[in-house]
Amino acid sequence: MPQIRTVNITRYITPLREGGSLPAIVEADDGFMYALKFRGAGQGTKALIADLIGAEIARKLGLLVPELVFAELAEGFGRTEPDEEIQDLLKFSTGLNLGLHYLSGSITFDAVINTVDAELASKIVWLDAFLMNIDRTARNTNMLFWNKKLWLIDHGASLYFHHNPEAWEEQAVKPFVQIKDHVLLSKANDLEQVKDKVKFLISKEFLEEIVNLIPENWIPDTETADKKMYLSFLLKRLENSEIFETQIENARKALI
Repeated sequence: MPQIRTVNITRYITPLREGGSLPAIVEADDGFMYALKFRGAGQGTKALIADLIGAEIARKLGLLVPELVFAELAEGFGRTEPDEEIQDLLKFSTGLNLGLHYLSGSITFDAVINTVDAELASKIVWLDAFLMNIDRTARNTNMLFWNKKLWLIDHGASLYFHHNPEAWEEQAVKPFVQIKDHVLLSKANDLEQVKDKVKFLISKEFLEEIVNLIPENWIPDTETADKKMYLSFLLKRLENSEIFETQIENARKALI
């Protein structure tokens, strides 16, 4: 069963300006640095939930993802921060946030320079079509090379059904047309061999475990979405995987 540690943030180091929601590098009381996603940012806790679910499913498929932690931000933490925008972000992010172990010295994946084998590319393309992840394009790959290996980061733009939760059933059976923009689509030659392997790994019990990791206060009482809805969406999407798998194949043919 996946387990996620909880750490306390002790130092705000620097914002990661390339992220639209102002993530930052912070230090925690375990002595490690983390790329922190804030609950007070534009997409709120929905982006954190998508990141948590996406990262742990990726890990289950054997893909490399930095360790995730729940990161506690104490009240009043940002009072000495001179930048007003960052000060407000810290103020609205008191409580539990999501941290990703900071891969110091990593470099951003570049499809022109870096090579990825067909099996790995096919797994990642399948995963992103399953999660409806719109953020793995040439403009923003959300992949890093670290210690000569490819690591996935930031699944926060996945599962966008939760911005309109009443339509979750309709979204679950939709093809994912944005897969045509995926940075690894041209290299995903092994989809036929990979798809049965990955689906075998994603059992109902595993998805229940992942969804149960979501902190209760990340889903406000005012929201229609709840843990049961996330689980139902993932199971229905998995049951109807041939819809997005066909979309991947069609998008690949259009490349040729």
